[in-house]
Amino acid sequence: MKILIVEDEELAVKKLQKTLSAVDPSAEVIGITDSIKTTVEWLQANPAPDLILMDIELADGQSFEIFNLVDIKSPVIFTTSYDEYALKAFKVNSVDYLLKPIQKEELQAAMTKFNQVKKSYSHASDNTGLNVENLVKELQQKLQPKEFRKRFLVKHAQKLVSIEVDEIAYFYSDGRLNFFKSADNKKYVVDYTMDELEEMLDPEKYFRISRSFYVSIGSVDQIHDYFGNRLILHLKPAVDKEALVSREKVTEFKKWMGK
Repeated sequence: MKILIVEDEELAVKKLQKTLSAVDPSAEVIGITDSIKTTVEWLQANPAPDLILMDIELADGQSFEIFNLVDIKSPVIFTTSYDEYALKAFKVNSVDYLLKPIQKEELQAAMTKFNQVKKSYSHASDNTGLNVENLVKELQQKLQPKEFRKRFLVKHAQKLVSIEVDEIAYFYSDGRLNFFKSADNKKYVVDYTMDELEEMLDPEKYFRISRSFYVSIGSVDQIHDYFGNRLILHLKPAVDKEALVSREKVTEFKKWMGK
């Protein structure tokens, strides 16, 4: 098996080569590149390798740019330091990823997956580049920082006012309308559904404890056990309905509060 390594850290290259030898002694590293520029030049000057191990962050930019500059026909396994949460949905047949520091068992699993799909690549070479391109776009979208809502324009006393999201303690619904309360205990109607708010709010700062409640970390004053394996929250400023953490959200909520 002929492998191209795309990696700009010398120590990472050495470790990857050592791990490769332990996982598959027949694996032959036929090239090592350390940037977008050198990788494009290598791919243009050499036959396609059987497999590419590619770091996402290179010295001259993200390696996704390589796919815009040269037609890649080889399967790719990405290596990355990105948090697993951002990538957990990206487990597909033809493109995989490994989190640094790369462990022998993880590389072994990725190589096994590669061997399982090797035949499909050899029989469908015309489609391989397209598949890789689509999958790279998917991964790139997952890694791009998402823009969250910074403020809401709401009605108050016959006029429109702009409220910064950082000033909002929590959002909640009474079944008919949705509201939020600011840290200074002012209540406003918000013209979005709870599901729409889920796309707008930074999950690091706001957590949906139930179908009808979103709370900020700063608004949680006390947490108490509640019957039905739920939790009840005492919020600040005080809210005129029970702020219950639903049973299926309890574990995730505790993890969020403990970050």
